[in-house]
Amino acid sequence: MPSTTQDDVSTSLLLASVQATLDSAQESMDAVRAMLSPGRGIVGSEEAALSAAIRTVPRWHFAMLNDLERNDAFEVAIERVLPPGAHVLDIGAGTGLLSMMVARAGAASVTTCEQNPMLAEITRQIVAQHGLSDVINVVSKRSTDLVVGVDLPRRADLIVSEIVDCGLIGEGVLPTVEHAREHLLAPGGLLLPESARLYGALLDSVAVDRLNRVDYAAGFDVSLLNGLSTRGHFPVRLPTWPHTLLSPEVELYSFDFAAGPMADGSAEVDIPVTETGEAHGLAVWFDLSLGGGVRLRNSPDNLASHWMQAFVPFAEPVALTKGDRAHLRLAWQDCRLSASKISISTTMKGQK
Repeated sequence: MPSTTQDDVSTSLLLASVQATLDSAQESMDAVRAMLSPGRGIVGSEEAALSAAIRTVPRWHFAMLNDLERNDAFEVAIERVLPPGAHVLDIGAGTGLLSMMVARAGAASVTTCEQNPMLAEITRQIVAQHGLSDVINVVSKRSTDLVVGVDLPRRADLIVSEIVDCGLIGEGVLPTVEHAREHLLAPGGLLLPESARLYGALLDSVAVDRLNRVDYAAGFDVSLLNGLSTRGHFPVRLPTWPHTLLSPEVELYSFDFAAGPMADGSAEVDIPVTETGEAHGLAVWFDLSLGGGVRLRNSPDNLASHWMQAFVPFAEPVALTKGDRAHLRLAWQDCRLSASKISISTTMKGQK
């Protein structure tokens, strides 16, 4: 029997990936055919359409809308920073909640954009239900496709958005803000949120690491699956898993949405080790400055937040001793956080 090389394995996985993509496209086409099938009748077509629509809307929308701390923070910040007579752009309408907050706070007009056609239509209907259609215009587009004078009457005096994930950057806030500042914001206009800081700590947790890594199962080597592990950060509700923080909370990086660079980048981070253990990665969370002195955090001690924390896995666990210092590079690229170039400096006993 001929031996299988690593190139053979890689080629097979690539072909399987292409097939999976084609199968997904076929599933979408089958759903459209089911909706348009004359034999299904109105009720059958409506059920098929609803089933397809449900698959396009992430479940976290429900938890997000029920996050009272988040909702209250945005409403207070909007009330504090909204300029009189402002035209406001809300990026990522969702269900239109922030747009309606802005309208209730006294905005002259609001344009809100949503790339998901189903959510855009839901927003239109919710806005109409509350009698705000004269103030709020819903556009079913990405913000990067908006044209001033066509989709919105003029550049916005205030741009509101909430397009952050557990690790801040995962929903594309950086390129979105960069484009909005250049093309959609009026001179002297405001951004809400205005800035953010990333914090983190070294994490020892086999349980969390195994959410994205596997070696053996029932005695069988299944480690090939690691080739499909998540690249970059992923969400984890840290208090629900056995873990030890091997360092204090440290600031990893800060982003100035109003004027700072929004491109992919990296930062060198130096972290003091306060507990002996094996670091499997970084636990990361954000501190979001909305404006008007209002802040939002998804730190591990904030159990009420719908946002989890982000876990940034190391390629391999790193043994650490109390008193060491860990040096690493934290990178943000393609909406993902990653850690690399990890090195350890050890403080000898009695050395200052």
